[in-house]
Amino acid sequence: MADSSHKDTKANTNTMRAWVYRKAGKSLASALTLDTAARRPPMPLPADKLLVRVTYMSPNPADHKVPEIGQIASLALTRSFTATPGMDYAGIVEEVGAKVNHNRALSSTPYKPGDKVFGRVEGTPFGTLGEYIQPTVTGCVPLPPSVSPASASTLGTAAQTAYQTLVPYVRPGAGDEVFVNGGSGGVGTFAIQIAAKALGCVVTTSCSARNTELCASLGATTVLDYTSTDVTAALRARGQVFRLVVDCVGGSPADLYTAANDYLLPEGTFVQVGGGFSPSALAATASRAIRPSFLGGGKRRYKFHLLTTKRDDLVQLAQWVQEGKIEPVIDGEVYPFEQAPKAFEKLQTKRTRGNLVVKVSD
Repeated sequence: MADSSHKDTKANTNTMRAWVYRKAGKSLASALTLDTAARRPPMPLPADKLLVRVTYMSPNPADHKVPEIGQIASLALTRSFTATPGMDYAGIVEEVGAKVNHNRALSSTPYKPGDKVFGRVEGTPFGTLGEYIQPTVTGCVPLPPSVSPASASTLGTAAQTAYQTLVPYVRPGAGDEVFVNGGSGGVGTFAIQIAAKALGCVVTTSCSARNTELCASLGATTVLDYTSTDVTAALRARGQVFRLVVDCVGGSPADLYTAANDYLLPEGTFVQVGGGFSPSALAATASRAIRPSFLGGGKRRYKFHLLTTKRDDLVQLAQWVQEGKIEPVIDGEVYPFEQAPKAFEKLQTKRTRGNLVVKVSD
């Protein structure tokens, strides 16, 4: 099926197979429609971009959360009423923009058609759940030979988020203690591994009972089952020992941050990753960010993390995968392209173990 479809799209350079939506409503998965003759990214290729055929993509919560807010939010992100979701990918270079290889500060090795790459795109109606994308060099790096495309497709958002919430705040090799709230999800599984295996931290994490063995196998020294343990109380009992908290849940009770006064070092940092868009979730985030300590707010430094795609970060992550320091956790089997909405349905349950992957083309 994938082979014949790919030949069809190659025959017509103006169209491709893509999952598209116009109005997501409360469920992007229900709004997705497979278009076998969808509009391809515009040609001729912009001079600062590459044309990449996507082989694998990995969906992330932001892929469905923003469209589900409403058409205005989706339009602001993609600049189009009809769009294809997806930011993360692995793929094969089909064409190279005229200026791409001139910027050796970004790329020391010239790109050429046939190169295997991976990375992240954003702010475009041509997402990675379509056969073709046009990434910039910043969001497109070479795929190491020993790293599988399916694994690499998970690095752009989840792994890069974990990297950026850890590296600025801990001291590599110093044995800093880190608490990862929600260790079994996409960001959490990477955060545990990067902290424990690449940066030499001592990791405590929280997850449900069914994921405790997984989190321990990834490098967590202490695993708290939130279904049977009062996580906040358990952290308080440790005293001020943690240099960093990475909250991958976002919808946690506001007192997890307020309680950090008791378990986070005075110089420590509480970093929140994502969160919901419901009024209660937004109110909790706002409270953490702006409520002063004399009105019951937290005393420790608080950061709401906004991901910025950085080429050097992607290169480092790929190197760690190649060295075996981190290994992407893929939940179940890779989804065939025709079953992509099922991947988004699974993602929306908030019960994924690691990351989901969809095979887009051969």
